[in-house]
Amino acid sequence: MWYISTRGMAPRVNFEEALFSGYAPDGGLFMPEELPHLNRETLRQWSALSYPGLVKELCTLFIGTELIPRDVLNGLIDQAFSRFRHREVVHLSRMRNGLNVLELWHGVTYAFKDLSLSCTAQFLQYFLEKKKQHVTVVVGTSGDTGSAAIESVQGAKNMDIIVLLPKGHCTKIQELQMTTVLRENVHVFGVEGNSDELDEPIKAVFADVAFVKKHNLMSLNSINWSRVLVQMAHHFFAYFQCAPSLDPEPLPPVEVVVPTGAAGNLAAGCIAQKMGLPIRLVVAVNRNDIIHRTVQQGDFSLSEAVEQTLASAMDIQVPYNMERIFWLLSGSDSQVTRALMEQFERTHRVSLPKELHSKLSETVTSESVSDESITRTMARCWEENRYLLCPHSAVAVSYHYQQTERQQPSLPRCCLAPASAAKFPEAVLAAGLMPETPAEILALESKGTRCTPMRKGDDWTLMLRNTIEDLSSKQRGHFLNAPE
Repeated sequence: MWYISTRGMAPRVNFEEALFSGYAPDGGLFMPEELPHLNRETLRQWSALSYPGLVKELCTLFIGTELIPRDVLNGLIDQAFSRFRHREVVHLSRMRNGLNVLELWHGVTYAFKDLSLSCTAQFLQYFLEKKKQHVTVVVGTSGDTGSAAIESVQGAKNMDIIVLLPKGHCTKIQELQMTTVLRENVHVFGVEGNSDELDEPIKAVFADVAFVKKHNLMSLNSINWSRVLVQMAHHFFAYFQCAPSLDPEPLPPVEVVVPTGAAGNLAAGCIAQKMGLPIRLVVAVNRNDIIHRTVQQGDFSLSEAVEQTLASAMDIQVPYNMERIFWLLSGSDSQVTRALMEQFERTHRVSLPKELHSKLSETVTSESVSDESITRTMARCWEENRYLLCPHSAVAVSYHYQQTERQQPSLPRCCLAPASAAKFPEAVLAAGLMPETPAEILALESKGTRCTPMRKGDDWTLMLRNTIEDLSSKQRGHFLNAPE
């Protein structure tokens, strides 16, 4: 399996190279050169698999046994999911009025990112141990990525991780999940800015190709192909759990509602659909509605500013993974994709070509949800089911309630739930409900913390570069002092 850049100007690479690169050298994102098509028989066989079983099948297709032998791959995936609290890893809750909620949050940090990042970290460690190499991972987070990335690599001998978090823009719990991990290989910075602003120094560092190479840098943000690959399993599992039967010809469709910020889960759904999974995709966003405007009007342009909402992990202006979707829906046309993305990078404003826009609106339905709708949905779900939704999950469920109120016959529907309500007590209180906080989360309050401030007026890029250089020289020292 080979990977090529969405912008068509970089050499093709294998899975290992795509994993370590993040962005392609031409600024594009890696996508499989060819997508396997799954026939009805394969889908019927897969329908009996557990969630980890589906991840194993998908990873086998996209990684290749010459890179990671099948038995080793299975062991890495089992190891990745060994710390999950639910025996199924991912669990479907069925509730009143046809509401199906797929809980993707049973990992250590109570968010869906634990699923893909725990696997990604296992793949990285496998290749690093084989090559006897060290990497420094740099992550910008709007809330959940940072803690999931830290948990997946903390204590690893061959990796250091630097996380930039937006001070005051994530919840107290999200922040504590990052700042209370006092392992030697974990380095957290609290940035006086939002998640788009903290991406700037990271982009500046990664734009210096020689520096990246010299210090063996990589990113684990949602643009990493490995994360999108694992997230495809959400859609297969949702489909098999919610399809009424796999006997009819053609197979019956299921609607999957995807709440998103950076569009990683949405890109994963579009790829699964292209491989033959009969899902209809609905993308649900908060008031930061660039994806909604793109689907509805072909208007892929930045707003004046990021709006702070109750669904804070989705307070994102630039949904990086839309580039993958544009490439996929334009028939893998890297010329069209490159022209679009370069214009967007220059002007922050693009109107999609007519053909691409109509393809997108055929593939995806969209909805933008206000804070008022989020709290109303959380309150209704509690009243009807005694079930607490996190504000991001409520963005998806809000769409379900809208549809049921129209009382028209509809497809079976599955709402993806990216995080546990336990992480967002402020939003639970805003909905007039009582938070339920697990003991592990309460314990964070009494732990020691470590976080280096990046203040307004500081040179954030320079601070980041200096930290990376210090880690490299420490690493060289370890290497020189290592026993023969």
